[in-house]
Formats: sequence, C-alpha cells, structure tokens
Amino acid sequence: MSLSRNRRQARHVDYWPGFVDALSTLLLAIMFLLTVFVLAQFLLSREVSDKDSVLARLNSQINELTQLLSLEQSNSQDLQDTIANLQASLSQTEGERSRLQSLLNEGQGAGAAAEKRAGELSASLDAEKELSARAMSQVELLNQQLSALRRQIAALEEALNASEARDKESNAKIADLGRRLNVALAQRVQELNRYRSDFFGRLREILSDKDNIRVVGDRFVFQSEVLFPLGSAEINQAGQVEMKKLADAIIQLNKEIPEDINWVLRVDGHTDNIPFTGTGRFQDNWELSTARATAVVKYLIANGVPANRLVAAGFGEYQPLDSSDTADARSRNRRIELKLTER
Repeated sequence: MSLSRNRRQARHVDYWPGFVDALSTLLLAIMFLLTVFVLAQFLLSREVSDKDSVLARLNSQINELTQLLSLEQSNSQDLQDTIANLQASLSQTEGERSRLQSLLNEGQGAGAAAEKRAGELSASLDAEKELSARAMSQVELLNQQLSALRRQIAALEEALNASEARDKESNAKIADLGRRLNVALAQRVQELNRYRSDFFGRLREILSDKDNIRVVGDRFVFQSEVLFPLGSAEINQAGQVEMKKLADAIIQLNKEIPEDINWVLRVDGHTDNIPFTGTGRFQDNWELSTARATAVVKYLIANGVPANRLVAAGFGEYQPLDSSDTADARSRNRRIELKLTER
C-alpha cells in the first residue's frame, strides 16, 4: 500500500513553477517591446520637433535670401536655381514629415524602421544645410559686390556734384565775362559810331557833287555815274578826283581811330536790273557790281589806304533802293556804298 502511494505521488507532476517562469518571461518580453516602442516614439517625436524648428529656420533664411537676391538681378539666376532646389527639398521633407506624423499617429511601424527613417531625414536635413551654407556664401559675395557698387556710385555722385559746382562757377564767370564783353562791345560800337559820324561829316565837306553823293542810314552812297561810265568798271577822271579825296579822308581816319578798334571800310557794288546780253566783258550784273567794288578798293589802296582796312563786295541787282520799274529807280539803284563797320 505504501508502494502504491509512492507511485501515485511520482505520477503527480507540479507544472505551476514552470508556468510561472514562462509567464514571467513573456511579460518581460512584452515590457521590453513596449519600452522599445515608447523609446522609438519619443525619439521620433523629438526628431520631428527638431525638424520643424530647422524647417522654420530654413524658411526664414530663404525669405531673407529672396529679398537680398532681388537687389542683384544680373547674378540672381544661380541663386534662384538654388532656392528652387531648396524649396523642392523642403517640399519633399515636409511630405516625409507628414507621412511620418501619420505613421506615428496610427501607431504603425517598429522602432528600427522609425530609426532608419529618422536617419534618412537627418541626412536630408544635412544636405539642405549644406545648400543653405552655399547660398549664404553666394549672398555674402553679392553683398560685397553691392557694397563696392555703392562705393562707386557714391564716388560718381561726389564727382558729379563737384562738376556741377564747377559748372555753376564757370557759368557765373562766363555770364560776368559776357556782360563785360557786351559792355566793351557797346563802348566800341559807340566809339565807332562816333568816328563814322565824324567821317561821314568830313566826306560831306570834301566831296563836291552833293546831288549824286549822299548819306543813307549808316552808309555813304555814290551813284555809279559819278565814278563809272555806263556798263564799265573803269573809274573815270571825275571819279578818280572824288576817290582821291576819299582816300585822304580814310588815311586821316585811320590815324584817329585807336588801334584796338578793329574796323574796316566795306565797299559794296550795286547795279540795276537790266540784264546783260553776254557779248561784252561782263556776263551779268554780279560780275559788274563786284568788279566796280574791287576797282574802288584797288584805287584807294594805290593812294595810300591800308589794304587790311578795306573790303569789296558785289550785290548785283538784288539789293535795290527802289524796286520801281522806272529809269529814275534804276539810276538810284546803280551805286557804290561805303560802310564803316567792325571786322
């Protein structure tokens, strides 16, 4: 009977300690997995938070870069490409962040996968930081170029202001010189007018033929018949007598007028409007009027008048005193005029 009891005891096995050990092991494994999962969630949350901060800083830097790059359009293409790349990278990163945030909210994925994704995201952020550093370097270069350009502009503005100041000073001096010159010229004109008046008065006294020699305005007028035969440029005998008196008066006048007054006596030849036939010495009235003025000038020079004080000019029939188509008008238009003027 005792043997039978021992056999029953031997067949009765106590499984409870083993079951407790297995259950404890399972609980420890579950707790370990929960701990890994919680740790992965914590790390992922911290990575996502850090990424938001980085993204905010990158967005701020991109805004600053955009404002600076607008100041230098000629060198902005490379930076625009860089910004486009950064924005593309940011868009991709934001998509990744959204997807990871969705995975985090749904509680999917294991800790290892989350760590791998976090590593990839960290690498992406490093690349973006490198791109941002290059962009900042380019912006610094642009800032240096802009500073140099501003210095050049300032130097140019300073030079322009100095030039404008010199121009104002020069204009003031020119205006003053102009006023002084005008005053001097007016004085010279007044002196010349006085000598002209005296000269014409003296000519009236010494020239004998009062009917054919007269003063018209500021000119002393000889009718051509006093000096020349009709259609000729040879001074006749009576004309030579009058021209000799004129030469003496001019010589005396040259002694009286100061040397600083640059004067000349202009001898103008004029004809009537009767055309030439073309068979004589002169082809037209231009040639006749010029030849008569030149003949008077040469005669005066031959009688002692300085050549540098004489000028000969021919006007043909194109400066008439009387435009009437009468014999008397044509006679008045055939003339030699003397005008005392400045050279």
